Amino acid sequence: MGIERLGDLGTAADVLRVLGAATSRRGLPPPAALTGDWFGSAAVIAPSVAIVPVDPATVFAIRPGPGGDVVGGGWIGYLSYPDAAADGAGARIPEAAGGWTDNVLRLDRDGCWWQETLSETPPPSWVGDALTASPIDQECEIDWAEPDFERHQAGVAACLDAIRAGEVYQACVCTQFTGRLRGSPLEFFADAITRTTPARAAYLAGGWGAVASLSPELFLRRVGDRVASSPIKGTLPLYCDPAALLTSVKDVAENIMIVDLVRNDLGRVADTGTVTVPELLTVRAAPGVWHLVSTVAAQLRPQVTTAQLLTATFPPASVTGTPKQRARQLLSQWEPRRRGVYCGTVGMASPVAGTELNVAIRTVEFDADGGAVLGVGGGITADSDPRAEWQECLDKAAPIVRTAAGYASRERSTAS
Repeated sequence: MGIERLGDLGTAADVLRVLGAATSRRGLPPPAALTGDWFGSAAVIAPSVAIVPVDPATVFAIRPGPGGDVVGGGWIGYLSYPDAAADGAGARIPEAAGGWTDNVLRLDRDGCWWQETLSETPPPSWVGDALTASPIDQECEIDWAEPDFERHQAGVAACLDAIRAGEVYQACVCTQFTGRLRGSPLEFFADAITRTTPARAAYLAGGWGAVASLSPELFLRRVGDRVASSPIKGTLPLYCDPAALLTSVKDVAENIMIVDLVRNDLGRVADTGTVTVPELLTVRAAPGVWHLVSTVAAQLRPQVTTAQLLTATFPPASVTGTPKQRARQLLSQWEPRRRGVYCGTVGMASPVAGTELNVAIRTVEFDADGGAVLGVGGGITADSDPRAEWQECLDKAAPIVRTAAGYASRERSTAS
């Protein structure tokens, strides 16, 4: 393994921009990035990596390393939410894609950049040349259409009926903003992470399109045979008193039900008696909102593979419902359009640092023709108010959709 200290190169957005420009000039695959809180670092960027469609059953199939201060490289990619929707349409972009990188640039918590490789072979010389350039902002605009208020409200009403009938206790009902990109998806991501600083952000791109995930949520962190998941349930706008989350019967119940579901999921592959809840109902800030966050941890049984872990836990508990399988069946009827990468996962499997995956919420999916889709949703319980659930969707989308304040005011008048 090779490690070189590079010092202060600027922000993750700056480095991503100069690498994007350099790969474009050279006709190379674009960079991929993880920013916020990944592997104990503030950013991990692959300078150039071919992200290609793969079989969903093969994603992240790297034996996770023991952890430490070095990442080195690994397999980086995404896995889409697997279920179809009421329209029966297929996937807009590949259901899964990823690629291998044997070198990364890592930004530590002290603001220092490191160049790391899994082998002794030095990275290509163009990487060093690119890092001396000044970042240049590119044009990027997305013309967003208004989401479908009536369909969302019908889905929430159907969910409340199912809860009263005893079919489910909770389900995450979603809607979508759709739009048209003018410019660079890399610039969209670089600008968005600068403005919103999400904890679990990720960017991937290829000939098929791009994924810009601005997620605050950890799906799985695996180091050796230790695994943890930190589901988010419970939301208030940042202008509200965060203490109100802990006194909200609806939000607390929502979070605890999903914690139990995560415990059940991990229990399928964990050593008996090792599933614990080291963190319960912690209030944390995310872009535009406060959230309730809990953490579930476990010791996996020996020889459990990543594929087996994903079979037990995917799709993430916080974006489905309880009971999980019935909630997924009903959501496919209530939601008019396929979720796609939204509510799936994006992340990296390193043979050195382990595996870390986000829950792909606050995630924009770009197809090869410039179409953009942003999914938003929330957990519905017996205490849910349909119009409050709609407003929660708008609050979550607001930091991402640049004209979201206009949408919010128009939709409040529509719903009143």
